[in-house]
Amino acid sequence: MSNPAFKRMTAEEYLRREREAPEKHEFIDGFVYPLHAQAGASRQHVRLTVRIVSMLEELAVARGCRAYVSDMKLRADGWRNFFYPDVMVCCDPDEAAQDFETDSCLIVEVLSGTAAAHDRTGKLAAYTKLPSPQTYLLVEQNERRIYAYAKADGEWVLTEYEDGIIPLPCLETGLDVGRVYGGLVG
Repeated sequence: MSNPAFKRMTAEEYLRREREAPEKHEFIDGFVYPLHAQAGASRQHVRLTVRIVSMLEELAVARGCRAYVSDMKLRADGWRNFFYPDVMVCCDPDEAAQDFETDSCLIVEVLSGTAAAHDRTGKLAAYTKLPSPQTYLLVEQNERRIYAYAKADGEWVLTEYEDGIIPLPCLETGLDVGRVYGGLVG
């Protein structure tokens, strides 16, 4: 895709082009943006992402859910936005014919570089408008801190964790902060 950010397109056109593209792009209000991680994520980012998805995979499967790492798109706000979360868990019926998910109960972004601001603002706004997410986690990669946005009585509440267990209602369990960072961050 040459200069994709400068041409407005439909979601259907984006999906068709994305299937053939050598690199991943996100779709926001009709415009296509290359992912910030095109040059490659840091070693710490990758290790944290793998650690989290490996902790969630068995729990997800046991409850009839699916855990994904950053290659699966999440459709947000109708057909207006498509994102590639670092990790997500989906518990709705599996639509194997689709190359994206629409109902994620848990979304995780590992914060890094210039993408961190978008994860904290634009993606936060898009993800918290969706009806299905119960938890949105922002994971620091250079310090032991996870920001957990949890839906409680229809409102989103932020709690910061440096230790302890983060409740994950859709998996009926919690995520141990110590295990997430063990051996990676002091």
